[in-house]
Amino acid sequence: MLSVVSPDRRFGRREFLRIGGVGLSGLTLPGLWSQEGLAAASRLATGKSVIFLFLHGGPSQIETFDPKMTAPDKIRSATGEIATRLPGVSFGSSFPKLAALADQFTVVRSFTTGDGNHDIKPVVGRDSGGANLGTLYSRVVGTNHPLTGMPTNAALFPQSVDPAREPAQKAFGNFESTGGLGAAFAPFVPGAGGDLQKDMQLAIAADRLGDRRSLLSELDRVRFQLDAAGKSDALDRLRDQAFGTIMGGVAGAFDLSQEDPRTVARYDTGALMTPDQIDRKWNNYKMYVDNVKTLGKLLLLSRRLCEAGCGFVTVTTNFVWDNHADVNNAGVAEGMRYCGEPLDHAVSAFLEDVAERGLSDKILLVCCGEMGRTPQINQNGGRDHWGALAPLLLAGGRHKMGQVIGQSTRNAGEPASDPVRIPNLLATIMHTLFDVGELRVTRGVPTEIVRAATAADPIPGLA
Repeated sequence: MLSVVSPDRRFGRREFLRIGGVGLSGLTLPGLWSQEGLAAASRLATGKSVIFLFLHGGPSQIETFDPKMTAPDKIRSATGEIATRLPGVSFGSSFPKLAALADQFTVVRSFTTGDGNHDIKPVVGRDSGGANLGTLYSRVVGTNHPLTGMPTNAALFPQSVDPAREPAQKAFGNFESTGGLGAAFAPFVPGAGGDLQKDMQLAIAADRLGDRRSLLSELDRVRFQLDAAGKSDALDRLRDQAFGTIMGGVAGAFDLSQEDPRTVARYDTGALMTPDQIDRKWNNYKMYVDNVKTLGKLLLLSRRLCEAGCGFVTVTTNFVWDNHADVNNAGVAEGMRYCGEPLDHAVSAFLEDVAERGLSDKILLVCCGEMGRTPQINQNGGRDHWGALAPLLLAGGRHKMGQVIGQSTRNAGEPASDPVRIPNLLATIMHTLFDVGELRVTRGVPTEIVRAATAADPIPGLA
């Protein structure tokens, strides 16, 4: 995490923030926060944020939000069902807390990702031009919020809240990809082992903090070290984001110790079970532990970043939803203990928290994976890859909540109503973040951004 260490203990937070308010425009990308650029960004952006919680591995449609309890054995939910607050709507029984809050979000039962491949296509794929969706956002509004200095695009992995956890899983795609939009617009990744932010502290005396040249010389010292390590491709981004984050006074947003302990406890999924309650025979054991230990805190951190001016946050706890019941992964019944129960706890805590803070209309939460699971449970008690139907949950962003959109076939194998596809989801996200009418006619907006916003209609029924 980026931080400033000042040897002068008299240098207080108020003075730090005051100094942090000066001189940002000289250190961002050329012309990024010029008066013209600021005016364009304010005209195009809605002021809302998106948190994309990516359920990597592919969650089951049936054990999540479409249990099909009237279907034959080996098709219906292996975990049973639970009634929700919505009349006639039930979820898998792993979601009692979300069932009680079902009027605060929308479930899509006709979402299809198109194939059963392990990748990260809803977040980074051909429909986004090979770039993280947050990159599309930051390319339009700039890499840092002009008032707070907060990076506008961030990605949170387990090590963002606990350095003892596993590194980010990139075997199936790079969450930090920027496609052809330039490395400067990559997500800001706090706390990740091996990334630019790891253990980076700038020891600058208080009387030098007001001197931008001094700060730059310290950043250039780090630049030299990174250059020697072969990381020169991200050095401009390091300078821009480091200065914006540190001097904008928002480093505290990344520090959960500054949150009310009662709120941290409210989100904490680590209290649901101990590592000893997860079967060590699975090769995926460490990732199950990471999911339980970090999911809630990652959602809390994402809320804090959005409050401080971040416009897009990608969240994932790594590859935990691949419930085949093989040597690597548990079957659906056991796997829902390790994945479904933490999701129920974390998302319900988030929904209640943002509602109490008056942020429900300001933040859109999106939860989905790269695919779904087969209608038929296999002989080992798992479900295999399935691209024809996948669960999708959306909450907030001033969209219509408390409903189920679309229907699935009797075996939850494919949509029984008009399918909702990834381009529809991307259009929904882009319409949440931008005035798309203005985006269409604004000169200089890359074609891949306009295409993501306009290639399909937003999900019907949300407006």
